[in-house]
Amino acid sequence: MPIRPELAHEQPYGAPQLDVPVLLNVNENPYAPAPEVVATIAHEVARAAASLNRYPDRDFAALRADLADYLTLESGVPTGPSSIWAANGSNEVMLHLLQAFGGPGRTALSFAPTYSMYPEYARDTHTRWVTARREDDFTVDPARAATAIAEHRPSVVLLASPNNPTGTALPPSTVEAILDAASATDPDTPAVVVVDEAYAEFRRSGTPSAVSLLADHPNLAVTRTMSKAFALAGARVGYLAAQPHLVDALRVVRLPYHLSAVTQAVARAALRHRDALMAQIDGLRGERDRLVAWLREQRTPGGAPFRVADSDANFVLFGTFTDRHAVWQGLLDRGVLIRETGPEGWLRVSVGTPEENATFRDALTDVIRTLPHVTQETA
Repeated sequence: MPIRPELAHEQPYGAPQLDVPVLLNVNENPYAPAPEVVATIAHEVARAAASLNRYPDRDFAALRADLADYLTLESGVPTGPSSIWAANGSNEVMLHLLQAFGGPGRTALSFAPTYSMYPEYARDTHTRWVTARREDDFTVDPARAATAIAEHRPSVVLLASPNNPTGTALPPSTVEAILDAASATDPDTPAVVVVDEAYAEFRRSGTPSAVSLLADHPNLAVTRTMSKAFALAGARVGYLAAQPHLVDALRVVRLPYHLSAVTQAVARAALRHRDALMAQIDGLRGERDRLVAWLREQRTPGGAPFRVADSDANFVLFGTFTDRHAVWQGLLDRGVLIRETGPEGWLRVSVGTPEENATFRDALTDVIRTLPHVTQETA
């Protein structure tokens, strides 16, 4: 087949999907939507089904208004519908951004380690992909970031906050420094800075959202998703907030009617239950913090403590191991699936229910005991 040469040997993106008792590998919300949420969704989908012979609202005005109301409440920053865009998951939102602002002869820049889909968005839009390094604690140094931006002169800068796979959130001062650097390279046409806040609802108290910077920065976009906090991974709804002129650029590249009437109905129904869904997040934050504390208490057979990254997300990155795959396999053999990702020697575990987290702790304790040769710290 006449496939593009740069795709000839590529493999499709995706984490293992295995049928095991405890699934803690793809950062899903471990709680299914409550019966009352399911009932509202079913009712609204039935209403939408009655007019499926017609195309949906291609600009999804009602959904944008509902998302703006939610984001205003969640972030504390007034947001209007014209500043909202949505698509089939934040993945498609990101692709729209690269379609509009990337492309041949242009560069996208990020800071590794970070989300493994970013280079694929760049590849699929013929955008050059480059990375600068994060610090040893997975933060981004503003001065080094500015140097990288001046060197590579990107059209798009991608910042995950909280970062995947590390869980690290960026302070507003770092984001502002990067916005300033993005404008300094070409004041007339500054790079678009995208802050990916897929896990923002899980951030620790006192960690502000980059939405607070939107009013002063016309080249900023802040992306969100309903997959995590709203327990709607199967619905595929992502969105962003930006100034209206940036949103209008995304309307140019979207496919016609890209959000189905059913998708819009599901999202709006879930947003009606936002208070109950958000209340659930406090429990998951607590489970995360307890998991971080427990992991930091663990020791390898040689006595070395685990390294555990600070997390503002619903997952925890921990390590380091001489053979992380053996640790991953040992957990899988005990019925627990986590993710083998991040820097060499590290593993990532999603936060589950209290029962799932207890099973993970028991399984990891057993792996450490029975596989001492692969659980020695590498650094």
